[in-house]
Amino acid sequence: MLKPIKKRKCKNCKTYFKPDYRNVKKQKYCSKPECRKASKADSQKRWLEKTENQDYFRGSENVKRVQEWRENNPDYSKKNQRQKKNTLQEHLTENNIQNQPLTTNSMSDTLQDILTDQTIVLIGIIAQLSDSALQEDISVAAKSLVKLGHEILNQQKSFYGDNHDSKIPFMSGTYPQSSPPIQLAGSSSCS
Repeated sequence: MLKPIKKRKCKNCKTYFKPDYRNVKKQKYCSKPECRKASKADSQKRWLEKTENQDYFRGSENVKRVQEWRENNPDYSKKNQRQKKNTLQEHLTENNIQNQPLTTNSMSDTLQDILTDQTIVLIGIIAQLSDSALQEDISVAAKSLVKLGHEILNQQKSFYGDNHDSKIPFMSGTYPQSSPPIQLAGSSSCS
């Protein structure tokens, strides 16, 4: 049987806390953000006080090492900035989504109820269209759809001009003049 973990006094805020079971012997700070900062500062201070670390980042040898690394990795900082901009979450508004399994009751919800979570529906549609559930693939597909949408809107703007003349039908000439009526299952026919 394991011994119970005893509470310890935080070196920074002086409150008692229960140390993480994986680091019981060494943890001297609690998990509050200000105490974590103090822990980091203390750790850095102790590291710099060691004589072998005094000139760790100094000298021509280290300058050369860093320069060679930067030369071998020229797009490192650009790549990180690109990755931050390419996340799917930045393109869609964040909803408070609870991961709940679908039940038979939720499958019988009305369309209006389902469409209240438009972001979830949009992600599902894009995942279906791209045939992938990976965020990277959904992000690429979403960006191409956004680009296509912009192109369509720009074509409409140039087609209609700035004054949006309502006499010209929307996308005239692109659809057949007489398309057959569509009868949906369960709907009554209009005569």
